[in-house]
Parts: sequence; structure tokens; C-alpha cells
Amino acid sequence: MDRPLRLISTNPVDRLARTVEALLVVASEPLSAERLAEAADDDVERVVTALGLIGERYREGRSGIVLEHVAGGYGFRAAREAADACGRLFERPVQRGLSQAALETLAVVAYLGPCSRPEIARIRGVAADSAVAGLAERGLIAEAGRETGGAIRYRTTALFERVFGLASLSELPRLDELGEGAEEIRERLVAVAERRPA
Repeated sequence: MDRPLRLISTNPVDRLARTVEALLVVASEPLSAERLAEAADDDVERVVTALGLIGERYREGRSGIVLEHVAGGYGFRAAREAADACGRLFERPVQRGLSQAALETLAVVAYLGPCSRPEIARIRGVAADSAVAGLAERGLIAEAGRETGGAIRYRTTALFERVFGLASLSELPRLDELGEGAEEIRERLVAVAERRPA
């Protein structure tokens, strides 16, 4: 006996969810609820409801792709359990981790940025050229103008927020939550910030 075909829901929110899902699939970067509403020609509140439906359908452990709220918007990423397979598809190993120097540099830029290489070097106590170049090459930091003396200033990118699962930089832990050494870090950050040209 033939099974009846499952009909696609005609519920307006379900239809909107399918449209939003398609927009997220074709987007090259996370999209805000406002941008999705504009593209779907619908209300932001209804788009947020649709995102809730999509998020339930595409969550970690339930699907091979996951809807995440990062970098000020929404986007799809591969589920953690599929990361190795995705890396093999593109014939490159899963991206290697960051070195200690790169992590320190990234933390300085995230908390103090935009800041220059000389500022980063003063805070870390060692040259930052290699770490800055590597982070810029990976797309985790980008140029954010120049200081009066001509040094390039760097800021974190939307990719940084996406990679670290942050909706915005305001979700970074506060320095006083970092435990031992936080006061020294704070003092060094403040000292450099006070020397920065306006």
C-alpha cells in the first residue's frame, strides 16, 4: 500500500522558516535577524520565531549542521562530530590550533583592540610581528586604521566571534574572572591604553 506523501506545511511561520533557512544556506557570513527580515520581507519578531524553529531542527546532536548565533548574526556550521569528514572533503586537515603566542596576541586585541603591534609587544613583553601576521592570515584579526605615527591598528573580526562562539565581544569573560594574573594583565592593558594616541 502506498504511503501518502507528507505535505509541506502551509503555516505562515513554517513557510517563513523555510525562507530564512534558505537565506542562511546561501549567505557567506552570519546574518542578523533584521537583515533576514529585510531579505524575507517580513517582521523581525516573526523571523526570530522562525529562527527558533530552525534552531530546534538544526542543533548539536540532532543534525549534521547546526544553527548558531555568533558574530552578531545567525549562520550554519558543521556539527562537531562531522568536522573531520568536512576537513577531508576539502583535502586539508582540520585547522590546527593556535600557538600560545597567537592566543596571547588574540586576547590582547580582543580586550584592548583596536591596537597596534608595538602596543601588543609592550603588553606581551616580546615581539608580536609573527603572531599578528598569522592571526591576520587566518582572518581572526583585521586592520582597523592607523595610529598617528603610521602603525597599523588591529581589531578582531566577525570570524573571531564565530570561531569562539561569541555573539559579540561583550560575551568575553571579564578580566577579574580569569583568576591569578588578572591584576597584572589589567595593569598592563591600562598602561598601554593610557599611552595610546587619541
